[in-house]
Amino acid sequence: MTTSQHNHIFLDRNENLYGPSPKCFEALRAMTLEELSFYSRDFQRGVKSTLSERLAQEHGIAESQILLSEGSEDMLKQAVHCYLGPGEKILCPDQSWWYYRAVAAEVGGETVTYKLHERGNAYVYDVDALIDQYERISPRVVLIASPNNPTGNSFRDDDLLRLTEAFRESIVILDEAYWGFSSPDAGRLGRLVGSYRNLLVLRTFSKFYALAGARIGYAAAGASLSRLTRFASRYLGYNRISELLALAALDSPEYYRAINENIRADRDRLYAFFDGIRGATCFRSDANFVLVRLPSGLAQRLADHLKTRDILVKTFSEDEFRDCIRITIGTREHTRTLEDALAGYFSSSPQTT
Repeated sequence: MTTSQHNHIFLDRNENLYGPSPKCFEALRAMTLEELSFYSRDFQRGVKSTLSERLAQEHGIAESQILLSEGSEDMLKQAVHCYLGPGEKILCPDQSWWYYRAVAAEVGGETVTYKLHERGNAYVYDVDALIDQYERISPRVVLIASPNNPTGNSFRDDDLLRLTEAFRESIVILDEAYWGFSSPDAGRLGRLVGSYRNLLVLRTFSKFYALAGARIGYAAAGASLSRLTRFASRYLGYNRISELLALAALDSPEYYRAINENIRADRDRLYAFFDGIRGATCFRSDANFVLVRLPSGLAQRLADHLKTRDILVKTFSEDEFRDCIRITIGTREHTRTLEDALAGYFSSSPQTT
């Protein structure tokens, strides 16, 4: 498998460079006229699709509580457009994906942000401060990213339970796009939405399942979110090609378990490497990427050096992350190539070692 036309190693967009399970390619080869030319008939069985039915079984919730979308980006947009009105507030993380603010602006919503805090070699959420801020501004929607991009930190489940108890008057959207790289516990999602009626949990097949190009997303919706359930329904069913790819991925737990072990081990290798660089901090992550803070002025120079080696990493314009790079964990081969390029750079810059 190649990752680009020009043999670049793309470690800047958090794609899963191992690629999807072989069963996904088998599913593509086996597709027939029926999948390409005929609408789904799953509605005749009282379900939205075979995929929503399967996901409901995997997570132990009712099929009616599974919503399908074109990637989790699409589901996020639908939820915000459904529940946030002009002038209403959405509370979302400050150091996170820029799109959260953009989608709120589309409906005239007011974005209020909360801070994530740096604690040693990790970012953390301040739950008490977040609850206090919530009580002061009474937002219509609260958005939590776990793991958060680009900081990589997650919301602990006991903290999440505190929040959902405190936020019962609002719609709570939990964006778990990077779920799977840390805790692939299928039963957890069902427990969450079973306990909190206003909770919407977003998931995607783009990251863990390496199907970003197929744009397959879904959400699990609490029992009080019937308005969104109606808003997101599609009379003619879901994309049948994407559905078969997703089902093939779900049928391949051993494949994804194996590559996830590699990703976690290589993430540890990057921790160890940057822990040996004076003035650098490699933040601990629950996702398939790491955020690295470097001595002042070094981030762009390092990114430029890596680019000359056909390795692309993410740099930032935001003040807080101006001295940072974000590195996607690629394949074992990618990590070795990256380590060689990093070692070559830092060995020629003795002031940073």
